[in-house]
Amino acid sequence: MRILPVLCALLLLMLQGAAGLSLTRGSPQDCERRGGFCSLGSCPPGIGRVGICSEKDFCCRRRWYP
Repeated sequence: MRILPVLCALLLLMLQGAAGLSLTRGSPQDCERRGGFCSLGSCPPGIGRVGICSEKDFCCRRRWYP
Protein backbone atom coordinates (compact mmCIF):
# COMPACT_ATOMS: atom_id res chain seq x y z
CA MET A 1 0.00 0.00 0.00
CA ARG A 2 2.90 2.38 0.57
CA ILE A 3 3.98 2.08 -3.03
CA LEU A 4 0.62 3.22 -4.43
CA PRO A 5 1.22 6.99 -3.94
CA VAL A 6 4.67 6.64 -5.49
CA LEU A 7 3.24 4.86 -8.53
CA CYS A 8 0.55 7.53 -8.93
CA ALA A 9 3.15 10.31 -8.78
CA LEU A 10 5.31 8.50 -11.34
CA LEU A 11 2.35 8.07 -13.67
CA LEU A 12 1.51 11.77 -13.47
CA LEU A 13 5.11 12.72 -14.24
CA MET A 14 5.13 10.44 -17.28
CA LEU A 15 1.88 11.94 -18.57
CA GLN A 16 3.22 15.47 -18.17
CA GLY A 17 6.41 14.51 -19.99
CA ALA A 18 4.46 12.95 -22.85
CA ALA A 19 2.37 16.09 -23.20
CA GLY A 20 5.53 18.18 -23.46
CA LEU A 21 6.81 16.10 -26.36
CA SER A 22 4.00 16.99 -28.73
CA LEU A 23 4.92 19.55 -31.36
CA THR A 24 2.25 21.95 -32.53
CA ARG A 25 2.11 22.85 -36.19
CA GLY A 26 1.78 26.51 -37.01
CA SER A 27 3.18 29.35 -39.03
CA PRO A 28 6.41 31.32 -38.54
CA GLN A 29 4.28 34.08 -37.02
CA ASP A 30 2.88 31.63 -34.44
CA CYS A 31 6.43 30.57 -33.62
CA GLU A 32 7.56 34.16 -33.09
CA ARG A 33 4.53 34.81 -30.86
CA ARG A 34 5.66 31.91 -28.69
CA GLY A 35 9.11 33.49 -28.34
CA GLY A 36 10.81 31.16 -30.80
CA PHE A 37 12.40 31.16 -34.23
CA CYS A 38 12.20 28.85 -37.26
CA SER A 39 15.20 26.67 -38.03
CA LEU A 40 15.72 24.45 -41.08
CA GLY A 41 16.11 20.75 -40.30
CA SER A 42 16.86 20.88 -36.57
CA CYS A 43 17.41 23.25 -33.68
CA PRO A 44 20.89 24.35 -32.59
CA PRO A 45 22.43 22.62 -29.52
CA GLY A 46 20.91 23.79 -26.25
CA ILE A 47 17.74 24.98 -27.99
CA GLY A 48 14.55 22.92 -27.74
CA ARG A 49 11.87 22.24 -30.33
CA VAL A 50 8.55 23.78 -29.35
CA GLY A 51 6.63 23.44 -32.61
CA ILE A 52 6.74 23.11 -36.38
CA CYS A 53 6.87 26.10 -38.73
CA SER A 54 6.56 24.16 -42.00
CA GLU A 55 7.28 20.74 -43.46
CA LYS A 56 11.07 21.13 -43.01
CA ASP A 57 11.32 23.93 -40.42
CA PHE A 58 11.08 23.53 -36.66
CA CYS A 59 10.11 26.21 -34.19
CA CYS A 60 12.96 26.45 -31.68
CA ARG A 61 13.21 28.24 -28.36
CA ARG A 62 15.88 28.44 -25.69
CA ARG A 63 15.13 26.27 -22.68
CA TRP A 64 15.03 28.20 -19.45
CA TYR A 65 15.93 26.29 -16.31
CA PRO A 66 15.33 27.94 -12.94
